[in-house]
Amino acid sequence: MAKLDIAEILKKKPVGANAMINGWVRGYRDSKNMAFLEINDGSSFKSLQIVIDKDKVAFDSKATQLGTALEVAGKVVDSVAVQGTVEIEAAEIKIIGECPLDYPIQKKRHTPEYLRTIPHLRLRTNTFTALFRVRSALAGLVHEFFLKRGFLYLHTPILTGSDCEGAGAVFRVTTQEFDTKSKTEKDYYEDDFFGVRAGLSVSGQLEGEVGAQAFGKIYTFGPSFRAENSNTPRHLAEFWHIEPEVAFATLPDVLQLAEEMFKYLVKGILKQCPDEMKFFEKFFGKDLKTLKKVASDKFAVCEYTDAIEILKKSGEEFQFPVTWGLDLQTEHEKYLTDVFFKKPVFVVNYPKEIKSFYMKQNADGKTAAASDLLVPGVGEIIGGSEREANLDRLLQAMKDRDMPVEPYKDYIELRKFGSTPHGGFGLGFERMLMYLTGIPNIRDVILYPRTVGSIR
Repeated sequence: MAKLDIAEILKKKPVGANAMINGWVRGYRDSKNMAFLEINDGSSFKSLQIVIDKDKVAFDSKATQLGTALEVAGKVVDSVAVQGTVEIEAAEIKIIGECPLDYPIQKKRHTPEYLRTIPHLRLRTNTFTALFRVRSALAGLVHEFFLKRGFLYLHTPILTGSDCEGAGAVFRVTTQEFDTKSKTEKDYYEDDFFGVRAGLSVSGQLEGEVGAQAFGKIYTFGPSFRAENSNTPRHLAEFWHIEPEVAFATLPDVLQLAEEMFKYLVKGILKQCPDEMKFFEKFFGKDLKTLKKVASDKFAVCEYTDAIEILKKSGEEFQFPVTWGLDLQTEHEKYLTDVFFKKPVFVVNYPKEIKSFYMKQNADGKTAAASDLLVPGVGEIIGGSEREANLDRLLQAMKDRDMPVEPYKDYIELRKFGSTPHGGFGLGFERMLMYLTGIPNIRDVILYPRTVGSIR
């Protein structure tokens, strides 16, 4: 008897065929003569119903307990209860792995807060089954988008000697034991593995620019680490980051690429994960009609200065007062996307003082050629810019921020040897998942969330 994945059975519907499946019990219903098991093996969001005639099939009562791993053999038949699908009439049921009655995942709907206490088991709930299937499909679509357009996939370092953002939110990496003998920080790190201070990368951008100046178009897709003391529903200490870099590109080119990618991902998920997205629409209020509209409508573009005026004239009482030079807060972003534009909007040309050192300084001397893509319900989801290609201006920007030059020697030299206009952006993978699914907390779109004071 052939062993089949549940996804294959539900797709091909081989009525009349004998089949064997493995999976875990997701549900159980009982009646006088019949019993019904819902089995899921992870290959499909939907479970497969097993019909048991009690007069014909003997089985251990422990086989009906939630979480139990089973092997089931029987015949594929048309479902009586749900037209258009199939189920299995069981001939034999074997227990592969028992699951006791104190199994933490029960039929009732558990709160996200409770499920975070059991991250090793929460994937067995419908929410996380759907979420991680969408997450897997989304990762595939990211690679598909860039590879179709001739981008080179570049693996940038996770261990680094520099801070990409220049903000100091870097996790230190050391092999040293605790030491109170070193007189200075330099003395301490001289005996360390690298001989200098090292950390986990906050971004692959700087090394990505190295690749773009050789290959023209590259993208990175990997983990980033930020030691920010931000205990919010939108921040993680470890997250996944998509970062393309393009040579011979200006800010409008960056916006066009970001919009094309965003729409490609939305369309792809709606096509590849229809059952999962219907689940998120039902239980998390994700409006699939709005998603489809986002994937087809042109995004708005708004100057930062104009955005400030829109917020000032809004009549809203914001917690953070609106003034030119303000780094937009979540409440401001949501007003722009949810109330004023009612669609995604690129805010462009921010004050240079609130943006990173590597962003191109505009001719007005006040702003940088930077952009954030704001989307309804989430706020900022993509941050990008044209990069500063002028060596003197880059060095001055670093000096203004009291940044050391030596750790950035390679990056600086890119402006010396054949410098070109170039730009790129970063998309937080988990924030994209929040947008697509409607899940409101970033801790619930990653396998093991790393946050302030919490790691396991």
